[in-house]
Amino acid sequence: MTSLNSHGLRFAFGTLTVLPVRVTRWDREAARAGMLCAPLAGLAVGVLAAVPGALLLWGGAGPLLAAVASAAVPAALTRGLHLDGLADTADGLGSGKPADDALRIMKQSDIGPFGVITLLFVLLAQVAALQRLYADGWAQGAVAAVASAVVARLALTLASRRGVPAARPEGLGAAVAGTVPAAGAWTAGLVVVAGCAGAGALLGGYGALRYALAAVAAPVVAGLLLRHCVRRFGGVTGDVFGALAETAATATLVCLALG
Repeated sequence: MTSLNSHGLRFAFGTLTVLPVRVTRWDREAARAGMLCAPLAGLAVGVLAAVPGALLLWGGAGPLLAAVASAAVPAALTRGLHLDGLADTADGLGSGKPADDALRIMKQSDIGPFGVITLLFVLLAQVAALQRLYADGWAQGAVAAVASAVVARLALTLASRRGVPAARPEGLGAAVAGTVPAAGAWTAGLVVVAGCAGAGALLGGYGALRYALAAVAAPVVAGLLLRHCVRRFGGVTGDVFGALAETAATATLVCLALG
């Protein structure tokens, strides 16, 4: 079990980040452990995103530049793959074509108009929400950046649960689809919600409630997208996983900004 956990951590960090971690096993058991560990990879990404934002705010750069930095770091730490997946998924859904044709569109290297528009508004929403949070202090912005990254990867854990099929027989989507038992996925969800509530409690006021609600609402929003993608494409792909992560991250930040 200890060895499998180690392989799971390597799988999570090696496939979901650019951090120099070598994936030592590529099988269903390692994939299951890796997707259960996905929120831990999100925690690392979130902390690394929060640091430059907080430092810029301390340095007097202002909340907008701090927000841009905290939004840019996760993109860099994933080689832009999640954003690319979001754009490809938007193109596939926006095409209105049958599943096979839509999947073919998603696999093309170029980005269509639906993808460009979706990327633009999602990144604007992330920066705007982070700017609002950093305007209330470095701690508000930094904790929100961490929470959004963790909840984004929780969405991937939930999307990997059994009963969610793969749309293609190859690729990352096929490797992880249906690997996580439902009980394990929901347990991971409870842990993330509790962790977010604890982090929010450190901020005082209604922080615990705000962060707990955001950690619940964002996976629900991502789950609606997942359901639509499964209906349209016949299952999940690596692009869909990227879209789910960006959707959950954005929804988390928007929920926290509303508070």
